[in-house]
Amino acid sequence: MAPEPRENGAPDRVPHDRGQHDRGLGRALGRAHGRGLHGHVLDALGQRIVDGAIAPGSVLRPELVADEFGVSRSVVREALRVLQSLGLVEPRQRVGTQVLGTGSWELLAPTVIRWRGASPSYFVQQRELLELRLGVEPVAAALASGTPGAHAVLDAARDMLDASTEENSRAYLEADVRFHRALLTASGNAVFTHFAGTVEALLRTRTSESRDTITRWTHDAAARHLAAAEALVAGDVAAASAATTELVRVTRDEFIAEAPAD
Repeated sequence: MAPEPRENGAPDRVPHDRGQHDRGLGRALGRAHGRGLHGHVLDALGQRIVDGAIAPGSVLRPELVADEFGVSRSVVREALRVLQSLGLVEPRQRVGTQVLGTGSWELLAPTVIRWRGASPSYFVQQRELLELRLGVEPVAAALASGTPGAHAVLDAARDMLDASTEENSRAYLEADVRFHRALLTASGNAVFTHFAGTVEALLRTRTSESRDTITRWTHDAAARHLAAAEALVAGDVAAASAATTELVRVTRDEFIAEAPAD
């Protein structure tokens, strides 16, 4: 639970109780396995902040964090530096390291996307980033049309179709990631190429979703990717852009339809 506000108005200080592990901690620790103590602490704190278990305005006390996780303060300081670089916390003079609200987070950073994908913000993040992708990927498709890189997009789309036929969800996901990375890279726009990391991180969060309508890797979805890829290879700018708009729009609408009511 988030700490109760202090009566004197001072920032909350987070009680790091060893027995108070939020639901995201188990997932975070699993992902951090083999990454060392720094990854362990970073993932656990990041997930708690994104889940809302540590509320904005709360203050993280390094000595309490170190005691909870059984690590040195230098490990905690390194984790806090990474959280600061992602906009989740900020050091305040004579206060300590204070937790920041969503408006300060680096929402396009793959690490933040991963944490939000395992949080109650899962559907909100999907909708928001799919809306952003609607403004980016059709433009990338127009730029990539008729370029040598279009063939990598087509290869990935064909692999998606094969995987859907074989009902191989892992192969489908990997081909989907390759499709969008190849599309954005083939645009020749360095900013779009960089955005591919954001798209990949978002796609990979879907593996934790249990709703069949979202996790089922459908033949129809693969066919939409194939239509876009074929238009790219043919150099049909208008068709490539329209087909890419359609495949992203349909996915967005699926998530809107499946999102739980507020």
